[in-house]
Amino acid sequence: MAYPVKAAIVLFLTALISIQVHSGDAKGTCQLSDIVITQRETGKVVGGKSQFQVTIGNKCSCPQANVKVHCDRINTVEDVDTTKIRQIDSETFIIADGKPITKGSPVIFTYSFGTPQDFPVVSTKPQC
Repeated sequence: MAYPVKAAIVLFLTALISIQVHSGDAKGTCQLSDIVITQRETGKVVGGKSQFQVTIGNKCSCPQANVKVHCDRINTVEDVDTTKIRQIDSETFIIADGKPITKGSPVIFTYSFGTPQDFPVVSTKPQC
């Protein structure tokens, strides 16, 4: 009777270790390059400036929170949705108030300016 109990405990511990190892590996699989930022002109003109739509997506299977991008400032003649992008210091903006961005559910916002602006990703926190 002791043998089946020991075998069950060994199997259970092996499964726990396997789950822990795999979940630990998943954290390391997300890269900054998995956050993809694209933008396009919408065709609208606001205050004499072209409107651009920015889409911030995540290619990683793990959600990524606290996505931060570099930008000197968002030059725009229209209000930007600060729940989508908000300045947190002189050159850094946080996306979606730091909430996780999941694969297939991008964050989208618009701004109006004469030329498109760059938004390079500076940091994220994978949530695996």
